[in-house]
Amino acid sequence: MLSRKNKLLLLKLLSLFSVVRGYNILIIVIAQYLASIFILSPDLQLRKVVFDINLFLIVLASAMVIASGYIINNFYDAEKDLINKPRKSMLDRLVSQRFKLTTYFLLNFLAVFAASYVSFKAVVFFSAYIFGIWFYSHKLKKVPFVGNVVSVTLAIAPFFAVFVYYKNFETVIFVHAIFLFCLMLAREMIKDLENIAGDLAQDYRTIPIIYGARISKIGISILILLTLVPSWLLIKKFEIGSMDYYFKGCVLLLVLFLMLLWRSNTKKDYVWLHNILKFVIIVGVFSILLIDVDLVLNRLLSWKII
Repeated sequence: MLSRKNKLLLLKLLSLFSVVRGYNILIIVIAQYLASIFILSPDLQLRKVVFDINLFLIVLASAMVIASGYIINNFYDAEKDLINKPRKSMLDRLVSQRFKLTTYFLLNFLAVFAASYVSFKAVVFFSAYIFGIWFYSHKLKKVPFVGNVVSVTLAIAPFFAVFVYYKNFETVIFVHAIFLFCLMLAREMIKDLENIAGDLAQDYRTIPIIYGARISKIGISILILLTLVPSWLLIKKFEIGSMDYYFKGCVLLLVLFLMLLWRSNTKKDYVWLHNILKFVIIVGVFSILLIDVDLVLNRLLSWKII
């Protein structure tokens, strides 16, 4: 049996994990490595990618900056989250604001320190990334649509860091990026519909608050329709192996999403829609393995040889 002190410590660790959304960071780390192995450097041996110290430091720095970003976001949104996410907010409050801020500065310092081992350009990139997250949380979040666009841009920035590291500028990568950007932007706009109550209370100027839910749904619908363009291109024009099954499934699921969107009116409905898009994104991460099944098998075999 755990003592009361140990139980409290465990709850605080769970609280900190909740604040930094450790599950999201884990998915991003996996996505960075899978993209590096199967998209950005398919000709390199598996061990050269997995044991690349510079890649590890880039991924580590990304994870720490993202974690610090969730902390500062939680700091500014504390009152709003009490309305929108009361249960999560109560768990998050087990850790003091002072401790959160201390952790925020420590993570940012360690991220820049890790980047310094890669290159000066990496230091500049992650320093700008840290500032961008703070400026978004402090100012831009309340600006309609601009806040959504900046949020998505910051979310995909870690992949940009890996992309630049490998200097792979193939067109197919940009098409993947457009699909992901439109999908994540639609998800951000769904979150605005989901969080109307808290946003109203905290004077956030989101699209559904200023222009109404109908305009917001039109914008989301346009973005979902735009995702169908890169989906079609990736299926018909590019060689993506068995991953085309993922995009075919996406087309069907996103059409269903649009039908549900226009029937949705409650927070519960919007939470379901949010989870659908989150599911599509997470499945997309692991479907990277389907780009070249033979390459996956060969790399697994090469792993055993090490």
